[in-house]
Amino acid sequence: MKVVLERDVPGLGKAGEIKNVSNGYARNYLFPRKLAAQATPAAIKAAHARQKAKKAKEERAREHSQHIVTRLQDKPLFFKAKAGATGHLYGSVTSADVAQAIERVLGEPFDKRQVSLEHPIRELGKHMVELKLKGGVHGQVKVVVDPED
Repeated sequence: MKVVLERDVPGLGKAGEIKNVSNGYARNYLFPRKLAAQATPAAIKAAHARQKAKKAKEERAREHSQHIVTRLQDKPLFFKAKAGATGHLYGSVTSADVAQAIERVLGEPFDKRQVSLEHPIRELGKHMVELKLKGGVHGQVKVVVDPED
């Protein structure tokens, strides 16, 4: 029996895919749990439309992320922090601080989870920080930490 998956089913497939399953599996497991619907021509057409819309949304997210990376590529982010004589900071520059600085540069919200910083920055100088954006786009931004006078 052909079915259109309404939700992701482990071991079977992702939502929107058309799968061929046994009649008993469809009747006794997939249909009662609303995980799938019978593959009628209308259901197949709707599944294709959902997949097309999902791909378009992912492409827009990828383009937006790429645009963000190009805007941040040549603009270093400057931070002032109290530091000792050896150059170690009394505090640290965290991913949240970097995200706030990016928000100020872009003028739009930026999630701190998109800043891939293994450890907070605790030393003066220039640092390259990895960004992991939506759509699988990766980029880097330069962070400059100067001593506070």
